[in-house]
Amino acid sequence: MSDNERPESAPIGDRVRYDEPTPGVARATLTRSENGNLQDVRLFYQLDAAYKRAAADDSVAVFVIAAEGDDFSLGHDVEALFSTEGMDQVTLEGGFGRDGVAGDLAWETEVFLELHWRWRNFPKPVIAAVQGRVFAGGMMTMWPADLIVASEDTTFADPVTGFGISHVEFFMHPWEFGARRAKELLFTGEAMTATEAKEIGMVTRVVTRDELESATLTLAARIAARPAFGLRMAKKSVNQTLDIQGQWNAVQAAFSVHTLGHAHSRIAHDGAYIDPAGFALTRDLWGLPDTEV
Repeated sequence: MSDNERPESAPIGDRVRYDEPTPGVARATLTRSENGNLQDVRLFYQLDAAYKRAAADDSVAVFVIAAEGDDFSLGHDVEALFSTEGMDQVTLEGGFGRDGVAGDLAWETEVFLELHWRWRNFPKPVIAAVQGRVFAGGMMTMWPADLIVASEDTTFADPVTGFGISHVEFFMHPWEFGARRAKELLFTGEAMTATEAKEIGMVTRVVTRDELESATLTLAARIAARPAFGLRMAKKSVNQTLDIQGQWNAVQAAFSVHTLGHAHSRIAHDGAYIDPAGFALTRDLWGLPDTEV
């Protein structure tokens, strides 16, 4: 294969496509655009498989996360989350089939806490290219990236207090938004624009929708041209600084609070995982899909 020939794109599964769009750059693309790239368990494990493939390939210097369609992701597909059967488990968690909060805690630890923290510690630079709505679990999938390139029409929100839950499972809000802005976004369910997200440092660059792919790949190629070991050590230094500041401890503590929300809901709402009233709130505010739990 010549230097100018790249492998054809290949599906990791029915939720994620993997390709190498330019030398030194691998890309995982979410492909559930017909429903706003809602996230189920299969999507998470297929995305993890893409991370593992990029990690094992020494020719890959930079990894890009992208999504087809109008929206990067509307968050979790709550009707299709509750089974890890057939998945390649990455932790030593057990008890996924237990009733009530015991089962909730087990599979949320595996899928939402440990998988996302594993991606945060991916040793190569990661760039997320996002567009449209990036809501709740969509932000969780975006946040492990080192850099974020957003189209100018992108909005970010975590509306889950409307479901009687404190926040999404992978709690990066104070680190990404700052404490008071995080509280405002959580209390109101309102969205942040791409422009404001860049002003506060969460987003790296804002471009037009038409420029999103090219701008992301140009940035990725520029980074990929630098020595891989220097990139790896630079990322490690920044992440270790956040570790010393207590980021992982804070994420774990907030995850426990999130789980308490599910426990409350199961008592207060006849066994429901979340407060069903939240669906009306999110539909009215953001036009999210109608669904049930």
